[in-house]
Amino acid sequence: MTQFAYFGPPGTFTEMALDKFLADASLLSALTGGTAGDIEKLPEKSPVATIEAVRSGRAEFACVPIESSLEGSVPATMDALVPDLRAVVPRVQVLAECNLDIAFTIAARPGTAAADVRTIAAYPVASAQVRDSIEHLFPGAEFVTATSNAAAAVDAADGRADAAVSTRLAAELSGLGVLADGVSDAADAVTRFLLVGRPSAPLPRTGADRSSVILELANEPGSLMSAMNEFACRGIDLTRIQSRPRRDLERGVTMPGQYRFFLDAVGHVDDDAIAEALRALHRRSERITFLGSWPMGGGGGTPPPDHDADAQWLARIRRGEG
Repeated sequence: MTQFAYFGPPGTFTEMALDKFLADASLLSALTGGTAGDIEKLPEKSPVATIEAVRSGRAEFACVPIESSLEGSVPATMDALVPDLRAVVPRVQVLAECNLDIAFTIAARPGTAAADVRTIAAYPVASAQVRDSIEHLFPGAEFVTATSNAAAAVDAADGRADAAVSTRLAAELSGLGVLADGVSDAADAVTRFLLVGRPSAPLPRTGADRSSVILELANEPGSLMSAMNEFACRGIDLTRIQSRPRRDLERGVTMPGQYRFFLDAVGHVDDDAIAEALRALHRRSERITFLGSWPMGGGGGTPPPDHDADAQWLARIRRGEG
């Protein structure tokens, strides 16, 4: 039995993303060595709890959202990816990603009319993606915070809100009727999801890969610019740069004015340019955490330059050839 944790409860977009990963037979075989056997899906209450299931050994893998095309990165997931030296598995590693087109279902208890809706349960990331649409469909309605998209459906079913911003699956599971479907403030909205596991050798380079690190830099002028230059001078395309406040998890204290930087780059650790940049960053950083190299779920970005010709030239020089 192979356990896959996901940000639940059942019916969330994250479960749909996990199902997309599980439907990829070649990915599943590569991750499990062809020994996945029966699959058990474990719903968790938050991205932090989902990744903690891998750290603690309760699950082999975890599926979490990382980035919305409308709202940007998911802070809870970013914080959960930071190594925790107190855990059985301090560091986790990203193994794969996928993108889901995101549009929401507005659901309510059977018999509820649109005019009756005054409160709408919604996960904060979801409410930010449908705010304009809700104002048009249900003028004057107010959002009530839910802990997930599926939990919003449960809140509506239990009467804590008149309606819910949710998924069609969660609405069906909670016995709700659909007031509106395919709701989104942007027709091309997508969310990127990660499949995370214990540290391991990255999947082989494909030529369309993403690598990610967390940097902790000295709190001195120019430290971030110098780190960014390690990528720029090697022609490496950065697709995401995010900062989060630093906390000392072991001591349970905050570190005011200090930040961690999360960087996504186009390329694989087996690309010479990426490897050179990582070596340089290891020298200049207080701490660098390698989050993994994996195939990109969609296009975008410029691959790093091919250094094979340079390496062959240097090899000839070392051999004393012309």
